[in-house]
Amino acid sequence: MKRFALLAIAVILFSLLLWFKPSASAAPKEPWVSVQSKNFLLLGNANEKDIRRVGTRLEQFREVFSKLFPKANVNSPVPMRVVIFKNRAAYQPFMPVYQGGVSEVAGYFQSGQDVNYITLTTELNSGDPYRVIFHEYVHALLNDNAFRPPAWFNEGLAEYYSTFEISDGDKKVTLGKPLAPHVFLLRENRFLPLARLFAVDHGAPEYNERDKKGVFYAESWALVHYLLLGNSGKRQPQFIQYLGMLADGKAIGESFQTAFQTDYAVLEKELREYISRNSYPIQQYTAQAKVEFDAALQSAPLSEAEVQYYLGDLLLHSNRTECETYLAKAIELDPKLAVAHAALGLAKVRGQKFAEAKQHLQRAVALNTQNYLVPYYYAQVLLDELSGSARVIQDVPEATGKLMREQLRKTIALAPAFADAYRLLAFVNLITNEELNEAVTLLKRAQQLTPGRDELGSLLGQVYLRQEKYDEARRVLEPLAKSAAEPQLRAQAQSMLDAVNRMAEMRARYPAQQEGVSLPASKTVEVKPAPRRRFEGEKADGVLTRVDCTDKGMTLTVKGERRTFELHTTTPERVQFVTYSQEVGQTLTCGPLKPAPRVSVTYRFSTDARFGFDGEPIAVEFVKEGN
Repeated sequence: MKRFALLAIAVILFSLLLWFKPSASAAPKEPWVSVQSKNFLLLGNANEKDIRRVGTRLEQFREVFSKLFPKANVNSPVPMRVVIFKNRAAYQPFMPVYQGGVSEVAGYFQSGQDVNYITLTTELNSGDPYRVIFHEYVHALLNDNAFRPPAWFNEGLAEYYSTFEISDGDKKVTLGKPLAPHVFLLRENRFLPLARLFAVDHGAPEYNERDKKGVFYAESWALVHYLLLGNSGKRQPQFIQYLGMLADGKAIGESFQTAFQTDYAVLEKELREYISRNSYPIQQYTAQAKVEFDAALQSAPLSEAEVQYYLGDLLLHSNRTECETYLAKAIELDPKLAVAHAALGLAKVRGQKFAEAKQHLQRAVALNTQNYLVPYYYAQVLLDELSGSARVIQDVPEATGKLMREQLRKTIALAPAFADAYRLLAFVNLITNEELNEAVTLLKRAQQLTPGRDELGSLLGQVYLRQEKYDEARRVLEPLAKSAAEPQLRAQAQSMLDAVNRMAEMRARYPAQQEGVSLPASKTVEVKPAPRRRFEGEKADGVLTRVDCTDKGMTLTVKGERRTFELHTTTPERVQFVTYSQEVGQTLTCGPLKPAPRVSVTYRFSTDARFGFDGEPIAVEFVKEGN
């Protein structure tokens, strides 16, 4: 329930107020300025006064949030950059792209494992630009504090807090004002059925398409507003219970029925009636003293090279290919700008240009910068080079593994709160099958720093599976299989969970599988005659064309009628080799097999596609042709 803490706090807002009383070409040269507050780096070509005002408002919001929610973590381990454009024309080339077209927005939050971005323009046709700022910042706070909530709750809560106002000498806080565009849209009876609203994820058209996104945002806001404040808070305790069940990994439908004791139709009717009354309560709190925070704001002009770097890095984190133009321009203007070399190295990797990528990263490292992102990016590029376009890793040279570890440990030394360095180092340990106990420690530290990242739990489950700690793996994977925010991650967790259960069952049935095989160092495997027996698992039937033995384990290549299987094990001493055919001798030499004998290989599914193997062999049965 610790992961659920922020969400519970958010919905019982007034019960915890201890502090309160009830284009693709590089942009043209123009003045850009950076403003550094205690917790935000703001930069833009807007008026410096406007940029400083945005910084002040963000610091105020953060300070109020920390007082309202004393258990919440507002000290993000991921740095926040806020890019403020002077007008929509300057902003448009950097707006998000969906299905090949620009998605017109007033602002957006772009999360990253290494840096988060909030972008906006101070020139809006209507409305309050601070709404955009607060909305996007709430997303960042949820990322740092909670399990990944459903999309409707994430957006609805962000819209609710986007109405944050502070007045009366920075003492009075107002929340929950009705948002007229949402009210008008919903009063036109443009509703999503609640069952559909609850099922929308970040890949759904309702979330992304402009003509549908308005309804999704409006209804999400209205539902959060109703569950918090409607009917004198009647549904609020049920709302808390519902969110708690989701955090515990319960299914959406089960959680809804148990918590609200009704069906979607009843709650939807209540919501429609709430909107039709056109009377929305608000929350107001008055502090005993003025909202205080570290008001120091340091401003400095940005060089043209720095501007091109920041714009290119924003596009890089948005997965836009135009980023290379900006980053290359930054390097042309300042060849010693290490972070630009590092960012361009990452961009080159995405284009499968590994030689160029390494040149830029090696140059960045050689500049001896103390920026922690440079060694982190270098390690990432080395890893991406190993995986190649197929995105699988079959082998890690010892020197490369050592270099990746060196760079990531340097990153951690420079930035001990940077969670993704711990994650990446744990992954390197996993793929090299070394220091797995350290990998567990690293991942637990990363989870402490960023508890909202489901992929950390998935990786921890893989490490436990490699260690054959099946109970620990189940405890990590079961909640992810039920409630991970991304469908792909849920499916991956379920697949690994299935593998855990199969492996545990096989271990219980066949606790001793050391007979009948020598270690790979001997370059031979021993085959023993045996009566026909049944091995439980998946089957790969065909001819055994190769047995590759290295210090990393053993790989079997089985050519079947429709496909070829690559089966790998790091513990070849556990594989049973048995024969029912007199044509097979007592030993097989590692390497190509000619003639290739017919086999039936029992295996368990691979738990990580990045390793590039179909599974782990359990038993190799040599059979006669036609059997």
